[in-house]
Amino acid sequence: MRLRRRGLASINSEIRDGILPAADGIARVAIPAGAPLHTPRNYRVTALIIACALFMEQMDATILSTALPTMARDFGVPATSMSSALTSYLLALAIFIPASGRMADRFGSRTVFRAAILIFVAGSALCGIAPTLPFIMAARFLQGLGGAMMIPIGRLVLLRSVAKEDMVSAMSWLIMPALIGPIIGPPVGGAIVTYLDWRWIFYLNLPIGLLGVMLVTRYIGDIREDRPAPFDLPGFVLSGVALGCLLFGFEMTSRTGELPTALALIAVGLVAGALYIRHARRRAQPILDLTLLAVPSFRLSVIGGSLTRITQGAQPFLLPMMLQLGFGMTAAASGAITVAGAIGSLAMKGLAPRVLRRWGFRRSLIVGGLGASAGYAVCGLFRPDWPVPLIFAVLMTSGFFMSFQFSAYNTIAYDEIPPERMSSATSFYATFQQLMLSLGICVGAASLHVGMRTAGHARPQLADFTLAFLVVTAVSAAATIWNRRFAPDAGAQLSGHVERPARRATAG
Repeated sequence: MRLRRRGLASINSEIRDGILPAADGIARVAIPAGAPLHTPRNYRVTALIIACALFMEQMDATILSTALPTMARDFGVPATSMSSALTSYLLALAIFIPASGRMADRFGSRTVFRAAILIFVAGSALCGIAPTLPFIMAARFLQGLGGAMMIPIGRLVLLRSVAKEDMVSAMSWLIMPALIGPIIGPPVGGAIVTYLDWRWIFYLNLPIGLLGVMLVTRYIGDIREDRPAPFDLPGFVLSGVALGCLLFGFEMTSRTGELPTALALIAVGLVAGALYIRHARRRAQPILDLTLLAVPSFRLSVIGGSLTRITQGAQPFLLPMMLQLGFGMTAAASGAITVAGAIGSLAMKGLAPRVLRRWGFRRSLIVGGLGASAGYAVCGLFRPDWPVPLIFAVLMTSGFFMSFQFSAYNTIAYDEIPPERMSSATSFYATFQQLMLSLGICVGAASLHVGMRTAGHARPQLADFTLAFLVVTAVSAAATIWNRRFAPDAGAQLSGHVERPARRATAG
């Protein structure tokens, strides 16, 4: 049975973007023949176990941004270099998400889900003892490997083990952490950094993860496919090399004395990317199906959403750093302010369906994209003498518009995708989603570094942050070019929008 209105592919993308999807828009899903049916009590247990894994991942991501300036001081590196700790995690997500579903089909959902939690916990423990920046980069990559498997496979477990009449309720339990994590993450992270030690950010994952492993072993069934699709190992290797080399190559271009290494990585990435394109054209089931870009709504959503996510990726990196280094705030005060974006995201949840029904996807994406870009551009103009309530209001408004954009993109992307290609489309979209968030951090760090070098600053100043914010928001504003290319009635069946005919002038 095909998912109607807002499918689980959209839900998974929204969770990755850190916004709260509307569970009441999910159609019921047919359970494969022979799948075990669960009692109401058991489906809630299953959903909550998966939700705990999601909560752990969301908390880790939102807490870490607040701690970056303190970590940079402890490692003895410039604050801009800490972008690597964020990008290494997101890069691992981009590389391994496409492989997660096929691993679950082959080895069993419980086995892979439990292994994913253990890998994430091991990465967290290594992050907690990290003595240097390269060490924590490697540990964060290991964390990302676990995170890349946890949520997609958790979603798959829910689909395969929950009766169709319980699916909407189960999804409501699952997505609660997508709201709770981003809201409590920044203040909790700020308090840990201010009053304890930043390493406790990672140690918190250990008891949660170990409890999750025990619960998965007890309550999650080990479901697998009888005839799993063949794993595209050459495509996995080529796409991983291409993504990794290109991303770290672009990031290293902003570092002093590392331009030759950066150019070499970019060259290797381009060659690997070209080889992957050649490989994908010859394979029936490539790990990333490039032919999906021939679908108009999917292609426009990928391009427009990618540009928007560059800004979203840069903002959590730039804002806490500006508040702490530029304003002189403590990590706790910074975390209390940056929570505003998550609150704005929550406010978006109830209004988005009505806005889309009234104005349609095309018009809403154009206006929402310009509103989000303008809001984040204003963030670059923040100064210490601005009233805190005004800063909070700007961040709430920006979070509202940006989350609305993601909700719309994540929905319209799958409007024209046939059911048999939905899995490939989800993997492709999620990969680009994480890659663009990583690239956003790189663009923000590079812009900040250029501003510092141009002005001769050893430490980032407020003017440098202003430049960085304006650069990344110009990127998301450019998405308007592609938003305008959506058909006026694009996604009309999803939103319920009816395009009104233009009024004709009558002769008097």
